[in-house]
Formats: sequence, structure tokens, C-alpha cells
Amino acid sequence: MSLLNSLWNEIVGFFGVSQFFEILSNGEFEKLLTYDGIVALIIPIIPLLLFLELILGLVYKKPQTKVYKVIFLIYLFNRIAGRFIALGIVALCIGFFEPIALIETSMTWYWFIYGYIVWEFAHFIYHFLAHKVRILWCLHATHHSPEEMNLSVTHAHFFLEAPYADLIRTSICIFLGVNPVLLFTIMFIDGTYGAFIHVGENLIKDARFGFLNKLMLTPSHHRVHHARNPLYIDTNYCNLLNFWDRIFGTYQEEDPKMEIQYGVTRPINSSNFIDVYFGEIINLAKDVVKAPGVVNKLKYIFYPPGWSHTGELKTAKKIRAEYLASK
Repeated sequence: MSLLNSLWNEIVGFFGVSQFFEILSNGEFEKLLTYDGIVALIIPIIPLLLFLELILGLVYKKPQTKVYKVIFLIYLFNRIAGRFIALGIVALCIGFFEPIALIETSMTWYWFIYGYIVWEFAHFIYHFLAHKVRILWCLHATHHSPEEMNLSVTHAHFFLEAPYADLIRTSICIFLGVNPVLLFTIMFIDGTYGAFIHVGENLIKDARFGFLNKLMLTPSHHRVHHARNPLYIDTNYCNLLNFWDRIFGTYQEEDPKMEIQYGVTRPINSSNFIDVYFGEIINLAKDVVKAPGVVNKLKYIFYPPGWSHTGELKTAKKIRAEYLASK
């Protein structure tokens, strides 16, 4: 019986409906109009869309079972390995940087706009470094390994990536004056939208969203980000606002005539949990062991993925530049 209760709690936890069920069971329907009630209504949206996406995949006979299987294993592993680490990192960053914050903010609409702009900048920094520093790419590559796009990809992360991401994002935001309450509100909004932009073609075929495609980052932009096509590689690092990508020259729209090829550039067995989860770390370790001299070993760790002391491999920047030069 305890096993069934644990299974039920995991299902309820995954779909994020525990708070909603509590409100219903207590008959406190007026709470649905409060902040907590709105959160309780929003949290289940992404898991329910993921479930709908899976059902539609079965209907369209495009179930993407290989992707779902590996990501399910990743989800289970991360539940055990990294459950509380990220929360601890956030608390440490707040405790360290809040006393030395450059400015003070409050929960007002104008500070919310400021906070969101700062958050997107911090997210850009974390995400850019995760693609440009190989040891950090080892933490992020698991998320790019699936060769199909759907909402389950939201859960495909190496367990140490969230602590790294929160170390960068929380430190920058708190230091630049985004107070913790404002930060957690932005984290919730951006986390929900950040999950939604992984929606697959089974649920939304054309995800450019008309004129909004010019004003914000849509799922179409994030599909481009997950592509290994030379034109698309290492672009669109932001989550919702696109101007940091525009400022730093990493903005790229989807070409409807170009079929997106998802996944990483190295040969990978995307149905193998070990290769998807640990493959980049294993390859990095092999390169470091074989590299001549301490300097080359350090370069393999901190230089961009694709760098080689022999010059045989190509970085994403070089691959994209050669593609654009050929056009």
C-alpha cells in the first residue's frame, strides 16, 4: 500500500496538481483568485500539455518513444541525484549577494520589468557559457541530445546543470538588486514559459506565432536553438525576450524551407541513457588523458566544444561561419 501511495504522490507531484487538489478538497474556491490559486492553476499546464502531446503522437503515429524512454530515465535519475542541490545554491547566492546588492528593488511593475530584463541577461550569460565552455557543455549537452522536440525535453538535464545555472543567474540578479521575492516570481513565470517553448510539432506545427515572432522568442526560435544545422547552431540563447540575442549577434529566425535536424553534432546513440547522460563527460575525459601537456589538457576543459590541439575538429562558431561564407 505504501508503494502505491508513493507512486500516486510521484504522479501528483509530476503533474503539479497537489495544491489544486488541496483547494478543491477544502472547498476554498475563493483561493483560486489569489496568487497561490493562480500558481496552482498554472503549474499543471505544462505536464498536461506534455501528456496531450504524447497522446497526439500516438494518434499521428509519431510517438517518439525513443525520446520519451530516455528522458523518463533521466527524470528518475535526477529526482534522486539532484533534488535539493539547486535550492541550496539559490539560498547561498541570496545570502552572499543580497547584502552587497548595487540597488534595492520592490514588487512594483517597473521593478518587475527591470528584474525581467536582468533575469534574461543572466540567463543569456549562463546559457552562452554552457555552449562555449566545454566542461559546462558537458552539463548542458544532455538537454540537447534528444533528436526530436517535445515537452518531455524540458526534463532532459544533467543533474548538476540546474545548480550551475542558478549559481550564475541568481548571483547576477541579486547583485544587480532584484530582490528575492521578485526573483522567485520571475523564476516561476520564466520557468513555465521556458518549459512551454519545447512544445513539439505534434502539438503545434507552426510555432512562430505570427507577429509575436518578431517581438519575443517563440517555440520556433527554441527549435532553432536545439538544431544542429550549421545555420542554426549556437543561436537563440534567451528564453522570452529576444533583444539580448539581437545585441550579442546570436539571434536567428527559423527558415520554413529548412528541415530542422535536432540533437548534438557528435555521433550519439540517443536511445542509450549512458551515452545521452554521460557521453560528453566520457569524451572530455578521453581527450584530456590523450592531450599532450598541461596547457592542452586545460584547453580541452575550458575551450569551446569541438576545439582540438590538432585542429582536426571544428567549433560551432567555425562551422556556422563556413556555412554562411558558402552562401
